Amino acid sequence: MTLYPYSTQSVDESDERELLLALRDSHLTQGPRVKELEKQIAAFCGSKYALCFNSATSALFATYHAIKNRLKTDTQNYAITTPISFVATSNMLLANNIFPIFADVLPNGSINPKDVRNILQTHKFRESVSLLVSVDYAGLSVECEELQAIAEEYNLLWISDSSHAFGARYKGKRVGALALASVFSFHAIKPITTAEGGALLTNDKELYESACRVSNHGITKTKAWNCECTEVGFNFRMNELSAALGLSQLRKLETFITRRNEIASFYDTYFAKNDFFSTLSCPQDMTSTRHLYPILLYPYLWCAKEDIFNQLHSRGVGVQVHYKPIYQFSLYKKHFGEMGLKNADEFYLSELSIPCTQTMELKDAKIVASIVLEVLESFASKPFTDYKCRG
Repeated sequence: MTLYPYSTQSVDESDERELLLALRDSHLTQGPRVKELEKQIAAFCGSKYALCFNSATSALFATYHAIKNRLKTDTQNYAITTPISFVATSNMLLANNIFPIFADVLPNGSINPKDVRNILQTHKFRESVSLLVSVDYAGLSVECEELQAIAEEYNLLWISDSSHAFGARYKGKRVGALALASVFSFHAIKPITTAEGGALLTNDKELYESACRVSNHGITKTKAWNCECTEVGFNFRMNELSAALGLSQLRKLETFITRRNEIASFYDTYFAKNDFFSTLSCPQDMTSTRHLYPILLYPYLWCAKEDIFNQLHSRGVGVQVHYKPIYQFSLYKKHFGEMGLKNADEFYLSELSIPCTQTMELKDAKIVASIVLEVLESFASKPFTDYKCRG
């Protein structure tokens, strides 16, 4: 049985050649390839500075750490962010002693600007909110102009967790140079991969230099062998092998995104007006990387979702759920108590990500789509009482 994962890497002989060249070179770390990858990423996105990391999680930590120097020191600082994201988005806030306040989401899973404004006007800690952290869910940009306007109106620092969205566009502009800082992931299943890896992009020199220090042990070089350690830092550096793979993958990014959008376009047509779920649309003035292709089950199927999930896996369709709202994790309940947001909770109950990768052909997408509808048809015909709702 063929297994179709919801997302996967595409590595070929050209990637292997670049990895072998890097492996045989004099430097496996702190060599020229990382610098070249940073240069090319910055140019690609239209940003002044790019800094590569061993993961997007490290990049998030370094970004928040660099920002802390601009925040109030006599009070607890807060960031408004989305609960529909991988937990690293807010975990790294906590690691920097910045507390998240979760805003509800739009029907497409992105942070709801209206709810952000509501928090800034009514929340008991609204005076201590310094950051706005958005997520480009599934590879589609958030409404940048609206979030930028909010950030300017309330004097917030806007950070974009664009881990899903390397190569995406917002109204003709590349994601990566729109917020104060943007973070990308190059994990294996992202638009391009360095196996593990990430990057911070910014036009802010001070933020960039601070992130450089924290990613390299807090050290600043002076001259010859001499250096100075000015703060506690870490080893968040990307290695030369990862950078070699990244440089090779970068040349294929547009091809990868085109293929993912072809698969998504086929799904859009195939699934139109079905009785089981809705899909997410991509506005004409945006380009999504289609890192995920979410389907949103109609409410009458929510209680059967775990059984649907298992049945699809048994048929070779490697679906996944993106995401459990972050505030539902025990860590966040411990810190902030029980909470719920209507749209985020319902998004979690309904969401399944089905396979959409650059390794798929249209014939693969047809097989997947057919199995998805067959499985859902079988569940839709069963009595609702056959299933016990599970979170």
